[in-house]
Amino acid sequence: MLEQIAQLVKQFGQQAVVDNNEIPTDLNNQVMAEATNTIVGGLQNIASGGGLQGLLGLFGGNQNQSSGGILSNPIVAMMVGHLTNKLVQKMGLNPGVANSISNNIVPIVLNNLTQKTVSNAPQDNGFDLNDLVSDLIGGGSQQATGGLNLQDILKQFTQGGQLNVDPNVDGQIAQQAQRNQSQGGGLADLIGGFFK
Repeated sequence: MLEQIAQLVKQFGQQAVVDNNEIPTDLNNQVMAEATNTIVGGLQNIASGGGLQGLLGLFGGNQNQSSGGILSNPIVAMMVGHLTNKLVQKMGLNPGVANSISNNIVPIVLNNLTQKTVSNAPQDNGFDLNDLVSDLIGGGSQQATGGLNLQDILKQFTQGGQLNVDPNVDGQIAQQAQRNQSQGGGLADLIGGFFK
C-alpha cells in the first residue's frame, strides 16, 4: 500500500514538482520522497493517536461535500504545514513555492487515496484499508487490525452506517503503531527507495 501512495505522489507531483521551474531538477526525487514520507507519517500519527477511529474518520469523511474539503481535516492541514517546513528547511526552497507544492500534493493525494479505498472499481482493488493499516503499524493484516475487516467497516460507514469501533481494538492498534514508530528508520528508507 505504501508503494501505491508513492505512485500517487509521483502522479500528482509531476506538475507541482517535476514541471515546476522553481525547483532544481536534482531535488525532484527528494521533494517527492519528502511528500510521501509526510503523508505516510501523518497517517501513522493518526493510527498511533486515534487508531481506527481516526483513520476511518479521515477515509470515511465526505471530503468533497464539506465546506473546507479535505483540508478541513486538521491532520491534513498539519501534513501540509509539515511538508512546507521540511521543504524550506531541508531543501532551501522558497516558502511560497514550498507551500504551493504542499497544497498541490498532500490534499490531492489523500483525497485520491480515500476515493480509491472506498471505490468498487476493479482498477482500484489494490487500495485496501486493511493493507494500509498493516503497512503503517506493522504486523500481518489480521494482527494489525485486531481481526476486523476495516474495508467492510469503511464501506458500511460511507454508505450511511454508524462508525463504531471497539475501544479495546482501537487502543491496541494505537499501541502497536507507537511501538513500531519508536523503532524508526525503516519506513523512511523504504519510501526513499521508491524515488531512486
